[in-house]
Amino acid sequence: MRFSYRAFIIILLIALVAVAILAISLGAVRIAPGDILRIIFGQAGGSGDAAIVWGLRLPRIVLALLVGASLGAAGMVLQAIFRNPLADPYIVGISSGAALGAALILVLGLAVPVLGLDPLPMAAFIGALGAAWTVYMLSYKDGRVSVYTLLLAGVAISALISALTSFIMIMGRRDLQVIFFWIMGGFYSADWKQVLLVAPYSIVGIALIWSYCRDLNVMLMGDEEARHLGLDVEKTKRILLAITSLLTAAAVSVSGIIGFVGLIVPHAARLLIGPDHRRLLWASILLGALVMVLSDAVARTVLAPSEIPVGLITALLGAPFFIYLLYRRVR
Repeated sequence: MRFSYRAFIIILLIALVAVAILAISLGAVRIAPGDILRIIFGQAGGSGDAAIVWGLRLPRIVLALLVGASLGAAGMVLQAIFRNPLADPYIVGISSGAALGAALILVLGLAVPVLGLDPLPMAAFIGALGAAWTVYMLSYKDGRVSVYTLLLAGVAISALISALTSFIMIMGRRDLQVIFFWIMGGFYSADWKQVLLVAPYSIVGIALIWSYCRDLNVMLMGDEEARHLGLDVEKTKRILLAITSLLTAAAVSVSGIIGFVGLIVPHAARLLIGPDHRRLLWASILLGALVMVLSDAVARTVLAPSEIPVGLITALLGAPFFIYLLYRRVR
């Protein structure tokens, strides 16, 4: 069933605003939606609730929104360049590579800004790019990427890197509970500093993907047809893989590993509005943000005052969906 693109985007925007307000209102201190709006628009700036909204909950919502948008866009690109609905940053090992790069910086105590730049996203980007390139080269043969080799290579590389990440952080004598929550993913330490850290990478990455949407549409016709139309297919894939690694690294550096958002979101958007990437990109961004904000709200409240890792929520949703897609392809 296909939806009108404009109507779909409007529905997503309304849903995102509604879920964001609901998420801000939930917590140990309940805040009415009307009070939230007055606080945001500066009509209740001196209240205790305002400190909770501006200092704790709003930065968490904005960070979840940015991470969800980044992972949704990254998943859309991976599914396009591999022409495979089973591809996403988590499954092909890019998220694990980013986590390894970030873990090395944290354990070695090198997370100190240099010339005003935080090294954590850059280290995560190097790790993500290394993992993406390894999986790509392992699955590339005779001018094409094998779908099943891609999945096997992604699972193997992801498992290896995750083991290395855990070993490095344990050897660094970090608190095991912190390690667990960071590997599973979450926003429990969100603040405006993290928002400012990830926002430039997310905005630049999404802008670069937008500039390649026409090429992504051409690639839908197949590599040979795309070459006949003058597109350097392999060069374009490498550039897009690098952009995807940048987006994933930015997300992982502030939220840890959150899987399956890049799998579910672009696939669902494609079913609802079609394969045109100029439209699919914005749908994936908004739907990814919506899924992430909603997942974070569930993680914060379902077992309150305890908190569930957001990655656990998305895995419970995404793993069955992945199995279903894999079953359909095998059949």
